[in-house]
Amino acid sequence: MKNFGFLSFGHWSGAPGSAHRNAGESIRGHIDLAVAAEEAGLDGAWIRVHHFEQNLSSPFALLAAMGARTSRIELGTGVINMRYENPLYMAELAATADLVSAGRLQLGLSRGSPEVVADGPGAFGFPLPAGKQPVEDAAERIAQFRHAIAGNGVAKPHESPYGHAPRLVDGLLPIQPQSPGLAERIWYGAGGIDSAKRVGELGMHLMSSTLVLEATGEPFGTVQSRQIEAFRESWREAGHEGEARVSVSRSIMPIVDDVTRTYFGGVAAQDAIGANQDQIGIIDNTRATFGKTYVGEPEKIIAELREDEGVMAADTVLVTIPSQLGLDINRITFEALAAIRDELGD
Repeated sequence: MKNFGFLSFGHWSGAPGSAHRNAGESIRGHIDLAVAAEEAGLDGAWIRVHHFEQNLSSPFALLAAMGARTSRIELGTGVINMRYENPLYMAELAATADLVSAGRLQLGLSRGSPEVVADGPGAFGFPLPAGKQPVEDAAERIAQFRHAIAGNGVAKPHESPYGHAPRLVDGLLPIQPQSPGLAERIWYGAGGIDSAKRVGELGMHLMSSTLVLEATGEPFGTVQSRQIEAFRESWREAGHEGEARVSVSRSIMPIVDDVTRTYFGGVAAQDAIGANQDQIGIIDNTRATFGKTYVGEPEKIIAELREDEGVMAADTVLVTIPSQLGLDINRITFEALAAIRDELGD
């Protein structure tokens, strides 16, 4: 049985029909969406992290609130741009949120993607050091973050300690609090086969989205499945223990009643005439393949997902949702997705 969860950008706007007209409505609305996803039987509630846009940006307070209102589902990020982060402060935030949820966080990290801002990390106080590439900067921050949440010492104690004697690890102070197991629940958002291999070597789990940095003319799922296999092979060769997990993202719009037909029928009409298919485009000066949208009645979607090699190779499917449509519409979608997951696992 695969895990199915939702993935949301959390966009808000004053457009007609938007249920999230401002940041407060979006943030509070996503707490309710997590509760509804759990009630519908889904397995996860994941949020995107984007700075300088009308999207969700600072995840840990929201993840903690979602964790306090739920009891079972995984709570994740897809993904945190580590070039914006102080690794040790983030380690404290992540451990706190994970403890609130009793160990259900699944944290997706990355080096970042194209942004609307010229130098966001620099504006946050983390300019890129001379001679260093963004991917190198992110990798160093990720390594420091993982080192800290694993319980290792990271700071030298004061020579004349005050108050109670501090707990040291190899002579150094670890960050507090610690949340046991969090270090085994770190994911990386990889776009290409080389980065997928590197994720396996490092022992992080793999997140693959609705685009891959490869354009061979093959179906999107075929290209993605090849990256997944490369990741798993790299994980095995590195000798890591535990399960090597993989998530893929998909846009899925199940039509189950008149309400969902009203909202998603236009996409279904495009699908019916063959206009809804994988696309080739350019991102970061690299040719990439962008996946199609799955739309229609659940039986049609199930049949198409079974032909999607990326979906079938992954253990977790994250479905992007139109959060601005609000709780009631998405609740219908969540129930349909849980049923699709159950049938897909047969």
